This record gives sequence, structure tokens and C-alpha cells, in this order.
Amino acid sequence: MRLAEKNYFLYKDKLAIDDIILKIDEINSSINSVKKDIIKAINEDNFTKLEAYLKDYSEIISQIQKNNTENAKLETKLRESGRRLREFSSTITHLERIHVNELILNSKRILLHSFWIILLSSIIISHLISRKILQSLKLIEKMTLSISEGNFKTLKDIKSNDECGSVIKALNFMANELRNREEQLIQSKKLASIGVMTAGVAHELTNPLNNISMIAQTYLELYDNLSRNDRIEFMNKVESETDRMKEIVKNFLDFSKPKEPHLKQTDINLVIQKAYKLMQNMLYISNIDTQLELDESLPKIFIDENQIQQVLVNLITNAAQAMTKNGKLHIKSSLDKNKNYIEIYITDTGKGIPPELLPHIFDPFFTTKGEGGTGLGLSVSYGIIKNHKGDISVESKVGKGTTFTIRLPIYNGEEDKTNG
Repeated sequence: MRLAEKNYFLYKDKLAIDDIILKIDEINSSINSVKKDIIKAINEDNFTKLEAYLKDYSEIISQIQKNNTENAKLETKLRESGRRLREFSSTITHLERIHVNELILNSKRILLHSFWIILLSSIIISHLISRKILQSLKLIEKMTLSISEGNFKTLKDIKSNDECGSVIKALNFMANELRNREEQLIQSKKLASIGVMTAGVAHELTNPLNNISMIAQTYLELYDNLSRNDRIEFMNKVESETDRMKEIVKNFLDFSKPKEPHLKQTDINLVIQKAYKLMQNMLYISNIDTQLELDESLPKIFIDENQIQQVLVNLITNAAQAMTKNGKLHIKSSLDKNKNYIEIYITDTGKGIPPELLPHIFDPFFTTKGEGGTGLGLSVSYGIIKNHKGDISVESKVGKGTTFTIRLPIYNGEEDKTNG
């Protein structure tokens, strides 16, 4: 439009005025068609000014066209109106360009912020997912270790439906199956050993019953010739054999029906010392040199004091019976290297146990003492230690001696409530 205006002033081309009017009509048409968008871009005040400047410019052109002659005053107004319109248009264009640049800059900022938000979110989500996977793997590892130790406890409240959850469910199923199979196996072993156990009990009870029968027959035959003291001695022998039978039955019941331990916080060294004092006289009579090596820094643990004392007395008795005079007994307590267990070592210098007998040392009614033993002491001791979630093992060399090792776990108060 301004170019047509220049042609008019330079060449006095009357057709340029018609061209300007045509362009004004096109401009008005374009403005009206996108009026709302223009107002959004430059606001309503600027749009009003634009319409006013354009209207002013259009009216001057119309006056020039009507006069159809040169008019310096109108031409000056036309130049001023056209300049004002051009400057206003340039300003609006500049503002719009600034606005567009701001939009682009804001878009870049939004994209950059979005990138960092997405990146941070990805890191957090990855961390949470990996943490969840690691937790599931730790549960799986803990459960497999537990199964390998013979504890078939299953994991409950498994909410995960991913691959780890499927593995845990499969392990739970396997643990249940192993528990059922173990119970079936134990039951089968019990049924298979009924004959052996019955024979063992019958054999152990036969000797004192025979002795009581012989004592009774002798007592009847010699009754008239016996003094009061002799009669009392005969009855004491009957009582002694009866006590022997009661002890056999008691040991058998302790083995067949192991009691749950009543755990309480105890100093294991005190329990060892009590057991030693009970056996001190027998060890002295047998001329056995005993050395106690007790770690005074051991933490207190949750045990059934009476049951553990029973185990220690049994092991000390076995050690004393395995040694001749001038034997040496070494009792030691210490903390294992991982500080998870208290270990008790009972070492003798006795005749030792042959290697082929060691695997059966904790079997019921198995004894290396001949008729002098019931074969239940070590079995009962084994059951007591297992009920304490501990372990008992033996090492022996023929002609050099034997070492029994007891390992008892260190419990805290919460574990005591759970396991006791």
C-alpha cells in the first residue's frame, strides 16, 4: 500500500490511488476475518488504534480520489497518516516478535525443565523398582538359606505379582512340600525304629527286673536268718534297682517327647560352673584334672538353664567315663568369629570314638559303653540343643580323645518372645 503511495507521489500515477483503495479493502477484510486472533496478539487497545489509523488513512485516500487534482495539504496528511500507520505497524510487529521470542524461550525452558523432571522421575522410579527387586531377592536368599538349614517356614503376605513374587510363591510351595515330605520321612523312620527302640527298652529294663527278682527270691529264702540291717540292705538294693528303672523310663520319655524350652536371659558361664560343681566330686574321685577356660566377656543369652545344664552334665559324665585315671578334661566357652553364636567345647583325653561310629553317636539307643549305657543321653542332648535353635557336633581321634562342641545362638528380647 505504501509502495503504491510512493508511485503516486513520484509519478503522479492516478491508478496508484485505485490500487491503494483496493489494498485497503483487502486489509479490512483480512483484519475482520481474524479480528479475535489479532486482539489476542496485540490487545484490544492496540487493535482499536490500528483500526483508527487505517480509517484515517482510508479517508484521506478517498478525499484525494474525489478531488482528482493535486492538493498539497491532503498529500501532506497522506504522508503523515501513512508514516504513522507504518510506524505503528512496525511497533506492533516488533512487539509480536518479542512475544514470539518469549514463547520460544518459555517453550525451551519448559522442555528443559520437563527433561530434568523426566530424568529425575526415571532415576527415582528406577531406584524404587531396583529396591523392590533387591528386597524380593533378599527375601528369596533368606528363605533358601532357611530351607537349607531345615527350617521350612514360608513367607506370608506376598503382594508382588512380578517374577520375584512368582519365585517366592514357588519357594513357599516347595517349603510346604519339603515340610510334608520331612514329616512323612520322620514318621517312616519312627515306624522303622519301633522294633529297635522296643528291644532297647526291654533290654535296659530286663537287668534291673532280674536283679529285683533275684533279690526278692533270696530275701524270701533267707528271711528268717536275716538281721534287721540285712533286711534293710536288701530293700535298699530293691529301691536302687527301681530308681534305675525309673531313670531309664524317664530318659526314654524325655527322648520320645522333647519339651519346649522355657527361655530366659542367662549367663552361660554360670550354667557351666553349676554343671561342673555337680560333677566335681565324681571327677575328683576319678582323679581327672579339669580346666575351665570361660570367656568372661560373653553376652547373656536366652536358654532353658535346666535343659542346658542337663546336656553339660551328660557330656561331662561321658567324658569322665571315657577316661582312665589321670585324664584331663578341658571345658571352654567363647564367641564365634561372626559373633552370632556362643560356643562351648568339652574335650577329654579318653579312648576316643572310632570313625565308623561317629555318624551314629546321636542315634537313640546307640552306645559305646556296652551294658553300662542306655544310648539315650546324647539323643536327648541333641534334641535339647536343636530346640534351642543351636547345634552340637563331635570330633574324635581313637587313642587321643574326643571334643563335643555346642553352639547356641545369641537371641535378643524380641526373638525370645517369638521363639520361646
